[in-house]
Order: sequence, then C-alpha cells, then structure tokens
Amino acid sequence: MAAIDCGTNSIRLLVADLPDPAAGPESPLTDLSRRMEIVRLGQDVDRTGRLAPEAIERTRVALVEYAAEIEKLGAERVRMCATSATRDAENADEFRAMVERTLGVLPEVVSGDEEARLSFTGAVRGLPTDAKAPFLVVDIGGGSTEFVVGTREGGVQAAVSMDIGCVRMTERHLHGDPPSVDEIAAAS
Repeated sequence: MAAIDCGTNSIRLLVADLPDPAAGPESPLTDLSRRMEIVRLGQDVDRTGRLAPEAIERTRVALVEYAAEIEKLGAERVRMCATSATRDAENADEFRAMVERTLGVLPEVVSGDEEARLSFTGAVRGLPTDAKAPFLVVDIGGGSTEFVVGTREGGVQAAVSMDIGCVRMTERHLHGDPPSVDEIAAAS
C-alpha cells in the first residue's frame, strides 16, 4: 500500500506492507519506504486564493519521484490525500488533474474534520498499548492546525481544525530575516 499526504508545506510518502487483518488493529505496518519533501504547495494561497504554478510544478516533480518509488516497490494500492492549501485554492482542479496525470489516481481533498481524524488515527497507533487515554493530538501543518481528543477504542471524541499553520503565519506576518519584534508580536 502506498499513502501520500500532500500538505501546504510538505508532501510525504509511505509505502508499507499491511499486517494480516487477523493480527488485529494494533499490528504494526512494515515500512518499505518513507519520504518527505518540502514543496510549499500552499505558497501564497492565503493571499491569492490560488495554487501558484511553480508550487504545482514543485509538487509534480516530487510526485514523479514518488510514483517511481511506488512502482519499484510494487504497491498494489495508492491513496493520496491533500489538505489545507488544496481545500482553500480556487484552482484546485488544476492540481487534481496534474496529480491524476502524474500518479494515476485523483487526490482526495480532505476536510479539516477528516484531516483531524486521520492525524489522530496515525498518532495513537504508535502509542504503547498501556498509554492512558484520552489522548490529545495536535497536528501543526503549513495551512491549518488540528486539535483532536479521543481514545483508541472510541476514536475521535472532539476535533477542531483552525486555519493557522506555519506557511500561512509566515506569509502573513514574518517578512524580515530575522523577523522584527513587531512581526513576531503580530504572529502571536
């Protein structure tokens, strides 16, 4: 199985062998490949409402490499999710078409609630079985941040997705290098 998470700042690939379903939900995956590239797909989306052509191209280049890795490792299924930048962009259809041409599958543009659920599921899967619930998962992304509370058994009990992320905040407030005191205060 190959999974691709395309966020506002980075794109991640995981190719893994799935455990036998009879082994139970806590059985570990067998990682075959894990990769991450910074592509800044969300460059200027907060300001313009559109994915920049150069950002789409950076993402395409990473996807070409990921597609080769997926083929080399023989993944039988591919799932790609896209998050905040793609949710917000009025030209997300251009991005979706590029992904389908490059990868052979359409990306699922997930809602903030679905992003929260996926983040929670991935985060608690790696916790020790004796970890005391409930759990709070905070997923800080490039375009959004999700706060999720829940348990392994009951899943997500409450979730909030906020349009606050490192790319969005940097582009809005942090223009100097280093940022000024006023810029830092504006980002707080």
